[in-house]
Amino acid sequence: MNGNSFLHSYLNVFLLTALCLITLSGCQAASDNPINQSEQEDSLSSEDRSSADSSSEEKGKTFTAEIIKVIDGDTVKIKMTNGNEETVRLLLIDTPETVHPSKPVQPFGPEASKFAKELMPAGSEVEVETGIGERDKYGRLLAYFYVDGNMVNKLLLEKGLARVAYVYAPNTKYLDELENIQKQAQQDEIGIWSIENYTTSKGFDDSKSKEASVEKPTGSCSNPQIKGNINSKGNKIYHIPTGQYYEITKPEEMFCTEKDAQDAGFRKSQS
Repeated sequence: MNGNSFLHSYLNVFLLTALCLITLSGCQAASDNPINQSEQEDSLSSEDRSSADSSSEEKGKTFTAEIIKVIDGDTVKIKMTNGNEETVRLLLIDTPETVHPSKPVQPFGPEASKFAKELMPAGSEVEVETGIGERDKYGRLLAYFYVDGNMVNKLLLEKGLARVAYVYAPNTKYLDELENIQKQAQQDEIGIWSIENYTTSKGFDDSKSKEASVEKPTGSCSNPQIKGNINSKGNKIYHIPTGQYYEITKPEEMFCTEKDAQDAGFRKSQS
C-alpha cells in the first residue's frame, strides 16, 4: 500500500468515527431532554400541589363529628369518624370560666356552658371547620362549629356569652363578622356586657365573680339552698343543707338543684 492509499484509508476511518460520535451525541441529547423535561414537570407539579394545598388550608377543612361532651362554653370533646377523640377549642372566642382549676366560676360561665350543651348535646353531630393553624399549645384542635348551618362561635357572641379573643394570624377568617356581632351585644348590654367593667381586653375581671354569682343563682328557684365553693386547691365542691360543712361554707355560687351544681362543674362534698 502506497502513502496516498494509506492516507485515504486513514481519513475514511477518521470521518466514520467522527460521524458515529456525532450520532451518539445526538442520541444522548435526545434521550436526556425528555428526562429533564419530565423532572421539570414533576417539579412544577409539586409546586402546583403545594399551592393547591395552601389554598385548601386557607378555606379550612370541614368534617362531621359526634359530640362526646361540652366541657364549658368554648371547649368541647368530640369523636371523629375514625373513632379518635379530640378536645376542641372554639376559634376567636372566649367564654367565662366554669372548670378552670385556679379560677372561680365566673359570671355567665354556667350560662355559656348550658347554652353550648343545649346546642350540642352528647351524641349529636356537629360540623367542624378547622383553622389554618389546627392546634393550640395544649394540643387542642382549633375550629369553628356549625349546628344546623349556624356557627356556634357566632351564637355565643350574639347571646352575650362570649367575647372575641385569642386573635392570632392566620386564623382570622371570620374576625370582622364576629367583631360586628360582639359590638351589637355590647350595645344591647346583654350577658357579659350587662356587668360594668367585667369584660376586658385581657379577659374577665374575677373581682366581679363573687358578687355576681351570689346575687344571681344558677337555676329557676327563688331560694337556692345548695352552696358551691372553690377550695384553696381550686376544687369546685357543692354542699347540701344536711352536709357536715354546710353551715361554715361560704359560697361562691348558689344552686337550686344538685344537677345545676354538677352542670357548673362542681362535685358533691363527701362529708
